[in-house]
Amino acid sequence: MPHPDALTRLWPASAVRARAGDLELRWIDDELLIELAELAGRGIHRPDFMPFDHPWTRGTADEVARSVLMYQWESRGHVSPHAFRLEFAVLHRGVPVGVQSITAKDWTVLRAVQSGSWLGLEHQGQGIGTRMRALLLQLAFAGFGAHEARSGAFADNAPSNGVSRRLGYESDGAFLVAREGVAALHNRYVMSRERWGSQRAAHEALLGAPVELSGVEAIRTPASD
Repeated sequence: MPHPDALTRLWPASAVRARAGDLELRWIDDELLIELAELAGRGIHRPDFMPFDHPWTRGTADEVARSVLMYQWESRGHVSPHAFRLEFAVLHRGVPVGVQSITAKDWTVLRAVQSGSWLGLEHQGQGIGTRMRALLLQLAFAGFGAHEARSGAFADNAPSNGVSRRLGYESDGAFLVAREGVAALHNRYVMSRERWGSQRAAHEALLGAPVELSGVEAIRTPASD
């Protein structure tokens, strides 16, 4: 049997964690991945709506689950000192409820990240989406040393737009995106490090517990200090 620390030694990004009370962002291992794939198969949004650029949530439960498996397996290799795509399972009270991602290009130069996420339908409407983004911002700025965080949502995605506004992101314009063959307006949001500093106390109050970060050295570099 491999030593339990072998994966962390060989692939340090797998040790990245963020936790605040009953909410946790954790590296997606195969056991969690199966649970998340089946969760997505049970539904992420109502049938007459599409919150994603690529309609990967269309299809049978098994087809959607397989889309999650394939995407997550492919994502694992996208971690380097210069760019990364990190996908975290969101656990609420120990139960996998969705996925929160953070990506960066030219990381050592720009120190800018982009976030994305989804929640299973059965876990929506409980404030988890706002709290998991607040926790991700703690990970990005306090943990990784980011200078800027961006997010976005289609204009008709009221919950996602509401999360960005509640957390204090600033509007960064909008642009048209082809969504299932129709042009749809997509809003952009940005959070500077200075802006996050002014919102940090409110975010911590929203999280309701001290934030614990671990494994961040895998992403944070001396250039960020």
